[in-house]
Amino acid sequence: MRQIILDTETTGLNPRSGDRIIEIGCVEMVNRRLTGNNFHYYINPERDSDPGALAVHGLTTEFLSDKPKFVDIADTLCDFVRDAEIIIHNAPFDVGFLDAEFERVGKANFAAQVRQVIDTLVQAKELFPGKRNSLDALCERYGVSNAHRTLHGALLDAELLAEVYLAMTRGQDSLGMDLQAGSDGDDATGTGIAIADILVLPPTADELAEHEALLQTLDKEAKGTCLWRKLAQPS
Repeated sequence: MRQIILDTETTGLNPRSGDRIIEIGCVEMVNRRLTGNNFHYYINPERDSDPGALAVHGLTTEFLSDKPKFVDIADTLCDFVRDAEIIIHNAPFDVGFLDAEFERVGKANFAAQVRQVIDTLVQAKELFPGKRNSLDALCERYGVSNAHRTLHGALLDAELLAEVYLAMTRGQDSLGMDLQAGSDGDDATGTGIAIADILVLPPTADELAEHEALLQTLDKEAKGTCLWRKLAQPS
């Protein structure tokens, strides 16, 4: 499965009043693994940023003046995201700007270019109702370091969101476990399905490192030693 984590920076908050995209960052993930095949462009919006937006992203009119216009990168962007599942935090904001830019260059709207759009803000609100669910708040909640994030940047924010998304969707919504599950069945899984002989492959060094990083995140969430480490300790 190919997924693209996408973020934009803009001159302001409202594409209907003429605000434009000034930066697009996309991070590619295939089968939940980052590939390093990213898409990143600064874009000349042909207008100034609002003072409030400039304070957020720091991309000045002078810096953007020699960058390509959206029309120059539209085809490349469409090729990169085509038929992929797109992951965005607060998707209506970014998709609204992308739709406005595509309309200017005579292309179909963003949803027509991709398989589907997933909004991690909606997911976060379902998991943590009533709590802060900004990207910074989620980084803190999941132990994703954003210490190097002094200003917003599309590629940096997409990279952070990729880590947050993987943490949010690892299949365990809480640290609680039902240890009685499967105890009444005839098989170890409690599914009633017989288990065939399984070829067990030892983990690679990279997989062991990823596992240790995950355990450290769970330790932080548990504010101590996570259950997996306790179960691994000799009795």
